[in-house]
Amino acid sequence: MNSPSGVRCATIKTDPYIKMEELDILLQQIDKDRLPRHVAMIMDGNGRWARSRGMERSNGHSEGVVSVRRVTELSSDLGIGYLTLYAFSTENWNRPDAEVETLMHLIGWAIEQELPDLKRNNVRIHLIGDIDRIPEGPRRRLLDARDQTAGCTGLQLMMCLSYSARWELTRAARTLAARAASGEIDAASISEEDIAASLATAGIPDPDLLIRTGGEYRISNFLLWQIAYSELYFTPTLWPDFDKAEYAKAIIDYQSRERRFGKTSDQVTSK
Repeated sequence: MNSPSGVRCATIKTDPYIKMEELDILLQQIDKDRLPRHVAMIMDGNGRWARSRGMERSNGHSEGVVSVRRVTELSSDLGIGYLTLYAFSTENWNRPDAEVETLMHLIGWAIEQELPDLKRNNVRIHLIGDIDRIPEGPRRRLLDARDQTAGCTGLQLMMCLSYSARWELTRAARTLAARAASGEIDAASISEEDIAASLATAGIPDPDLLIRTGGEYRISNFLLWQIAYSELYFTPTLWPDFDKAEYAKAIIDYQSRERRFGKTSDQVTSK
């Protein structure tokens, strides 16, 4: 995989036959009739992956693009309907200017490189977050990718950029407050459905499975409303090492769980 100028990509070599054999075994364990409809991912560990190899943090971000391709491909191949990736948070703007600049450049470059494959595989891009805050160059590439894939009917790929759940909820509250003040709606009658319809994810089903890589056990201001009943899966695997086999393991684990949504086990199993 070529990388943007100044960023060295250093994929670790492994025996491809061993990896493919492991993946094939795992894929055979997945029940295609019980797939999560929507998977969300917090992609963590790029910087630590790079530092452990004596590299700059930017190299970890570049390598992380490869993992994005892997999970997108497997989601599409399995028939998962929605995949949401936490690519850049509102809080990430507080990182050193040089790292933010590199990330923005990488995001714009990556979406441009991947666009032909995304279109060929019928993947539709959605952008979620305060997109106007992204610099003009990468923003233009992102919007172009969104527009060029608008007619795709396969995997719906949500990229959360300049996003945080508190930003989203604050924006929704302001929208509903303005509608109530204008008399369009009755403030006392605002429902959960009204709030959901005011979120950046309006019209998108809530995630069934949330995966976080990198060994951290927190949500980091991501989809706080939407993950109320999501199954959570935490793995110590750093994002650049999160391959299709690791993704398959997460899905297998998800399928081993009983989703009750407040009901008892007897109520669920009696269906």
